Amino acid sequence: MKYLIYRSEERGKANYGWLDTRYSFSFSSYYDPEKMGFGLLRVLNDDVVHPATGFGTHPHDNMEIITIILDGQLEHKDSMGNGSVISKDEVQVMSAGSGITHSEFNPSKTDKVSLLQIWIYPKEENIKPRYDQKSFPKEERKNKLVTVASGFNENGSLYIHQNAEIKLGYFEKLDIIKYTVRNGNGVYFFVIDGQIKIGDEELFRRDAIGIYDTDEFEIEVVDNAEFVLLEVPMN
Repeated sequence: MKYLIYRSEERGKANYGWLDTRYSFSFSSYYDPEKMGFGLLRVLNDDVVHPATGFGTHPHDNMEIITIILDGQLEHKDSMGNGSVISKDEVQVMSAGSGITHSEFNPSKTDKVSLLQIWIYPKEENIKPRYDQKSFPKEERKNKLVTVASGFNENGSLYIHQNAEIKLGYFEKLDIIKYTVRNGNGVYFFVIDGQIKIGDEELFRRDAIGIYDTDEFEIEVVDNAEFVLLEVPMN
């Protein structure tokens, strides 16, 4: 097993007043040639959007965009005619495909919204854009990995246009999880909260590890932990 460690404090940082964000990989004004993604995972932004503010209308194309709401709400509007509010424990997927525009706004006048935004390269360009969202309550994820988005049409998951999977887990202390990796894929494992151990490496809140060249590995839950596991093709 080969791996790369990404510590929370080593991420890129930006505060735009309305948005306080941490970049796992090069994005916007943050650039590190050693952090351009992990396999076909291009972006993992840890965003906090302040009340009554948000991302104005902007374009995307040829990218699978996944948003996970950790706390609060985010209002979404796009050029496909979709308009919805995404709430805590909900996941949104959007295949930008041949091109879309959209906006994301915090509808609350008092509360911040905390979210993870993930970009994965698609397996085919210029497909018809599409949008979907679904709730995955935390209590239903207790002590198990739940696939929230997948290119393999897993039961109950949202579809993404890539041979990748995104799983959420919430596990209690001392659990051990054995994970099998699909052939040719790697795993980017991001700790939302808590403490886990993989091999000899201990990971804490907002730390991450990129694992590749292995068929399986074990996750030891040192303290109650919530995390997102992103399995992606490496090329």
